[in-house]
Amino acid sequence: MTGDQPGSPQTRPGLVRTLLDRFGHLVRELSKFATVGGIAFLIDFAFFNYLTTVRDVEQVTAKTISTVIAASVAFVGNRFWTWRHRKRSNPAREYALFFFFNGVGLGIAVACLAISRYGLGSIWPGVFQTPLADNIASFIVGTGLGTLFRFWSYRRFVFVEAGIPPVPEAAHDRPPGA
Repeated sequence: MTGDQPGSPQTRPGLVRTLLDRFGHLVRELSKFATVGGIAFLIDFAFFNYLTTVRDVEQVTAKTISTVIAASVAFVGNRFWTWRHRKRSNPAREYALFFFFNGVGLGIAVACLAISRYGLGSIWPGVFQTPLADNIASFIVGTGLGTLFRFWSYRRFVFVEAGIPPVPEAAHDRPPGA
């Protein structure tokens, strides 16, 4: 046996290498994006709880403050780490688009919660109008879909890729008219 069969041990490193060569940059971006998002989540969580328990700030006000701080940290992390290799445009434009797409991502999470609680909950209230269902719809489904949307939109619209260099004109092998 030569090892040329699909799935044989000798071809797997080549397949993995090929996949990493093709999608490695995307995997690196996704892991950096997830790391920045995790840090932003912890900042949001910590500031919210600090403001509500230690400083006695009203919950909605505290959530607004903690979200703006966390989103600002996420913007800096994504701009200067996740997508540092991308060209920089107007920082005010990037920041405004970043917050706009954050709002859309938040809307996705809220829509998932509303569909679960009020749509499906009107049919099966014992299942979909529970704290567990609310947490699954909001934090797992909603945050998951919102995060996918944010990754795509930041990558596509906020931190845009530099233009593709022009392709040089091909050299002709034969003299003209031959």
